[in-house]
Amino acid sequence: MRIAIQGYEGCFHHIAAEGYFGEGIEIVPCATFRGVVKSLEEGGADAALMAIENSIAGSILPNYGLLQDRRLRVVGEIYLQIKQNLLVLPDVELEEIREVWSHPMALLQCADYLDDKGWRLVETEDTALSAREIAEQRVRHAAAIAGELPARLFGLKVLAPEINTIKNNHTRFMVLRRSEDCPTAESDSERINKASLYFQVGHRKGTLASVLNTMERYNINMTKLQSYPVPSDPFHYLFHLDMEFEDVWEYREAVAHMRSVSDGLTVYGEYARGRHI
Repeated sequence: MRIAIQGYEGCFHHIAAEGYFGEGIEIVPCATFRGVVKSLEEGGADAALMAIENSIAGSILPNYGLLQDRRLRVVGEIYLQIKQNLLVLPDVELEEIREVWSHPMALLQCADYLDDKGWRLVETEDTALSAREIAEQRVRHAAAIAGELPARLFGLKVLAPEINTIKNNHTRFMVLRRSEDCPTAESDSERINKASLYFQVGHRKGTLASVLNTMERYNINMTKLQSYPVPSDPFHYLFHLDMEFEDVWEYREAVAHMRSVSDGLTVYGEYARGRHI
């Protein structure tokens, strides 16, 4: 399968894609999340993987808009523990390092490890790209901060593993496919136990509570509620909702009721809850 991701070969999106689909996939790198969606829509990829939230940084709000605006379906999810490593050429040792290259966020995540080293920190476009450039240019005085996959892909050595300060750092990725490539809801009903949807409510007393109270009535667990603005309608908001359930028919009844008390509700994904890797 061809899987569109944001970033370069070896990045954390690539690691998550292999965790979900297996190692026998072809990665389609894209510079932006909008490019990921475009690649999938236009047939350049069979599926896509898109980060939606991080346990430290929170939700990636623009990506909710991409889900809403496009004719795509969420068909799965996966949670990846983010582990940053110090990568160097195979014969380089710690005392030879003078610079560290990586994405600004990765450098920030590893600040406690880097603070007392005296190395020059070089901000780059991507963690995996930093590793690839050090490998291709045979740069002995520089190390990259990246995941473990770039070490395997580009022949680098993990000089110091898991140097990120906060170890319990996870990113949730959604798996996307074109609507026409997805199984029907009825044929897939035995597998699904999670859903993602969005809805809007008017400025009337109790309307949001009416939607949310439905879940308690139907024994549904809300795992995510995220508001985000409607660009064309100032100070009005859409609500993204993730829910888990045990009985798919109770879930369908709940959605029908929620649709009746909201000003518009769209389900853009029914799938099996994801595993952590």
